[in-house]
Amino acid sequence: FFEQAFYAIWSARVEDDSYNALVLNSGLSWRQAALLRALGAYLKQIRFDYSQGFIAETLSSHPKISSDLIELFTALFQPNKSKRLVAKVRTRIVKAIDGVSNLSEDSVLRAYLGLIDAMLRTNFFQLGATGELKDYFSFKFEPQRIEGVPKPLPKFEIFVYSSKVEGVHLRGGKVARGGLRWSDRREDYRTEVLGLVKAQQVKNSVIVPVGAKGGFVVKDATPVANRAEFQARGIRAYETFIAGLLDITDNLKDGMLVPPDRVVRLDEDDPYLVVAADKGTATFSDIANGIAASYGFWLGDGFASGGSNGYDHKAMGITAKGAWISVQRNFRERGIDIQKEEFSVIGIGDMSGDVFGNGMLLSAKTLLRGAFNHQHIFVDPTPDAAASFRERRRLFKHSGSSWTDYKSDLISRGGGVFERSLKFIVLTDEMRIAFATEAKSLTPDQLISAMLKAPVDLLWNGGIGTYVKSVTESDAAVGDKANDSLRVDARDLRCKTIGEGGNLGMTQLSRIEFGLKGGASFTDFIDNSAGVDCSDHEVNIKILLNEVANKAPTRSAKAQADAEAQRSVLLESMTEEVAALVLENNYRQVQTLALSFSDPELGCKEFNDLVGFLESNAGLDREIEFLPSAEQLEQRANARLNPSRPELAVATSYMKMYLKAELVTASYLKDPLLQKHLFKAFPESLVARYADAIDQHPLRNELMATQLANYLVNRVGAYFVFELMAGSSASLADVVRASILAIEALDAESQWQSIESLDYSVASSYQDETMLALIKLVRDATRWLLRNRPATEDLVVEIKPFAIGVKAMVAMLPAGLPKNLEKKFAANKDALVKAGLPKELADSVAKYSFLAPVFSLIDVSQSVSESLETMISTYYLIGDALRLDWLGELISGVTPTNSWESRLRASAIDDLAWRQRVLAKKLLEETRSQKGLSKRVDAWFQSNAFAISRTKSVFSRLRAEKTPDLAMITVALRELKRLA
Repeated sequence: FFEQAFYAIWSARVEDDSYNALVLNSGLSWRQAALLRALGAYLKQIRFDYSQGFIAETLSSHPKISSDLIELFTALFQPNKSKRLVAKVRTRIVKAIDGVSNLSEDSVLRAYLGLIDAMLRTNFFQLGATGELKDYFSFKFEPQRIEGVPKPLPKFEIFVYSSKVEGVHLRGGKVARGGLRWSDRREDYRTEVLGLVKAQQVKNSVIVPVGAKGGFVVKDATPVANRAEFQARGIRAYETFIAGLLDITDNLKDGMLVPPDRVVRLDEDDPYLVVAADKGTATFSDIANGIAASYGFWLGDGFASGGSNGYDHKAMGITAKGAWISVQRNFRERGIDIQKEEFSVIGIGDMSGDVFGNGMLLSAKTLLRGAFNHQHIFVDPTPDAAASFRERRRLFKHSGSSWTDYKSDLISRGGGVFERSLKFIVLTDEMRIAFATEAKSLTPDQLISAMLKAPVDLLWNGGIGTYVKSVTESDAAVGDKANDSLRVDARDLRCKTIGEGGNLGMTQLSRIEFGLKGGASFTDFIDNSAGVDCSDHEVNIKILLNEVANKAPTRSAKAQADAEAQRSVLLESMTEEVAALVLENNYRQVQTLALSFSDPELGCKEFNDLVGFLESNAGLDREIEFLPSAEQLEQRANARLNPSRPELAVATSYMKMYLKAELVTASYLKDPLLQKHLFKAFPESLVARYADAIDQHPLRNELMATQLANYLVNRVGAYFVFELMAGSSASLADVVRASILAIEALDAESQWQSIESLDYSVASSYQDETMLALIKLVRDATRWLLRNRPATEDLVVEIKPFAIGVKAMVAMLPAGLPKNLEKKFAANKDALVKAGLPKELADSVAKYSFLAPVFSLIDVSQSVSESLETMISTYYLIGDALRLDWLGELISGVTPTNSWESRLRASAIDDLAWRQRVLAKKLLEETRSQKGLSKRVDAWFQSNAFAISRTKSVFSRLRAEKTPDLAMITVALRELKRLA
């Protein structure tokens, strides 16, 4: 063992440190000692309290326990090894550790035992191409079983270790996606990756996979001669990292699962592994796909998206375009069209970068007053929009450009490009005015701080680093030491809105702080989700095309090559369609957040209820996600402050994740009514060619669940789903089913799209109010379906009578309404037309408030054999005579103090509609001998005069109350019940 260890150290297959002492004092091989070294390195990354030197010394001080740990590991994971010894060896280890007197040493030894207990797979016993055991190791852990791991806890984690590279890959679930980063944080790369995966988890709420993220570091610190050598070293590390991931990942062949060779699996089948590019790995996708091909991995070039046969995100500008939709939304709410009106910007990044460069070319009206990257500070105090746009475009097209390449004669007076290595920078008068500072000179970092706090319209982040924190956070808590000297507090920002094309540019608490002071922003995981969304579309398309190819007849090599070339052409031809699908998701996602923010019915109390539900059902942790406590939300409510957009973004994303997870097993996913949602996940041109194959997609249920979750939350909001579940005790699947039925029957989708088409034509506040009114209509219809229509297997059959009835009622209105309601309708329609709505849309919108009881009236009209027109008129005549519309507004205006009162209010709303419907039905049944509706109504009111008088008396007393509550309303409804 000693000779082998000496040679392994000499040949750099293993590191030279105190762990090698285990070869002598514990009788371990160099690989076994390296195994313990690897686990020690992982402990360091999960912030274990003790140093590597102390850990190695502890293991050497307890040679029998160290060798027993190896024996336990071997018993668990060596192929064909009997598992009979596992319990015996583990008991021996526990007993021995119990006898260790030193508490610190006890902690180290128990930590090793805990890692082995939490391990699911390893490649330690795999053979390489030469038939020898590999000198790099990979371990798959279940972090929930490891004590003291920093939160949030991923579902699975793979740790790859060798003398040349270390890395981790964290996944939120079996089907997960995220990029791999070449990290420069040798000491705490897992902390960096954990922060990224936290954002990735909520970002991935728009796609099928949950969040994942990976990162690796190059351990070889010897100097390199040039950039090419540095890059080659990184590629070699990346190749080892990718191999380590694939070594312990299941494969699929002809639809059958194939476990990895010489790997003992202590978990379930797990074949879905996809990766993407990130910082430092933008050009590595083809390398990853080449390795995957050598493993025969089932995803082919879908393993790493964005390669030569994939979508080039920078060429598409997809991430920047997605973030720009957030920016446009925030400006549109302020009545500004940034495609037509000039606006000032401070930027983070440079024109050679994907997100920054593409973003600064999305509007020719951009006035970029300043920007910075890791090398330079660019200042242009009073830029010319057209000239600066052309120059930025030139730099973007010039590969590897920097701010020093910007033509100096195009920079406005008082500006320039400055090295960040300077001791100080003298500020011109123009710079002081642009950045609103009195300073005569500043260090480069101080100038950047002043720029971040400049009074501009937009702060555009397209770089790497965290530049804004909240006043309550320390720089140490931010975890980005490189930018401590220039970071600013959100309360000091003077920009109007922020676009987060880059990740982690702000802390979540700083976003909230910015929002509460009136700033407009969402979050990084909302703004820059287009990149991962595009990658997911690519992978799902490639999975589909691979399935089609696998089912095709056997072809010659030339025919196979031709087919692959045609596949590449097809993928490229769909670029614009894929981009449109992705950007539509961005548009709808920020729209639902903006609607939630402006919804007067979604205050701090309702938000607290929603967050509480997500804590119990979706794994949300308020502390990790920086969401306020119930007490803090109560204080905000007292201060008349609503939840901020960043907070709403977190809750909305968690609701989507919850829906995705729950809906994947819903019984109705294959109903023909829902097929269009599945097809919406693919370009129309692909659907036209492969509709049947899409319907048989290996991820069909996951795609359907994702599409439905996104569609519903984007259209009606996260609180909608929770409110209906809480108010009806219905299951999530039933709420989604009823919601989709209501949307279809009301033809709500076409209405939503009509309202969306009015962007920049009418004030966004009018669009929001109209959207919210339509959502309320859908909510009322959904509530009725939940209470009155049990689940059926055939949604098409279920919806038909309601869709016909709604269409008839829409065509009939305002005919049949009492005169005062007809006047109300006309006034509402006129107001909408004056606001800029087209007459046809204004007519539809004005009818929303009268359509609430439509499902109920359709149902009753059939049961009493009366026309729908007669039923509608009777319903509204009774409501008008008894002033039930006033009672309905009163109930809706009551603010519940707890979930039980929320249910009581929802029940009261339903009860009132039901009583009104029963009264209308009773009137029609009891006056069949009368002719003419007006005579029938008069006759019924005369015959029930005493009961009606008593009911009106109770209502009068209720109106006299200054603060009516649900108890009083319940009494009034009971009186109405007597009449019915």
